[in-house]
Amino acid sequence: MAAAQGRLSDGAGGMDDAEEGDRDAMEAAPLPFRAAVEALRAARLRPEIDIEPTRAPQRLAPYAFALEASVLDGDEDLADGRLILLHDPAGHEAWEGSFRLVTLIRAELEPEMATDPLLPEVCWAWLTGAFQSRGLAYGEPSGTVTRASSHYFGGLATRPAASQIEIRASWSPRDGLGGVPDTASHLAAWCDLLSQIAGLPPAVPGDASVVTLPQRRGPQSR
Repeated sequence: MAAAQGRLSDGAGGMDDAEEGDRDAMEAAPLPFRAAVEALRAARLRPEIDIEPTRAPQRLAPYAFALEASVLDGDEDLADGRLILLHDPAGHEAWEGSFRLVTLIRAELEPEMATDPLLPEVCWAWLTGAFQSRGLAYGEPSGTVTRASSHYFGGLATRPAASQIEIRASWSPRDGLGGVPDTASHLAAWCDLLSQIAGLPPAVPGDASVVTLPQRRGPQSR
């Protein structure tokens, strides 16, 4: 994962402030965007998820805030992702609103899982199901699910074949009180998806309706 501008105080705690320049930019941002970001900073997540603010892209919208996350099992990085909150006070026709969430999630797979013809549809259903299970209103979802396999030869022939799943998606969280979407709940749903694709059991014990990917076979360096 890329170097970040802040860190969680502990596995389930709130986020520390970003660098001084980012705080100054945040103070100049519209109130709805600042409130949406503060809700993200204050979110409490399951302890296996290590999440950090990171520098957001500057050209996607007038205002942006980004998080990076990893799902950890000891020293093993089971999955990682990035979530970006975009805001255009004037509204955006394609978004059908003034806020947009954009994500990239990646995880390695057992090779036999990568050959399942239904895997992309299942992963997309996990994304939308994460919102539905938390009762979240959203619109204009779009994205891709990509799977890839790597085979090594020559000097790298001792490495086992590797397969990876990647989800790229975006959606528009519906505005709530004061025109501010419930970004904390959308972050929680996103972390549900991240945990599910990492192969973690559901956060609520006994939910047999949730099927997760098998965990990867070997530890990955971070």
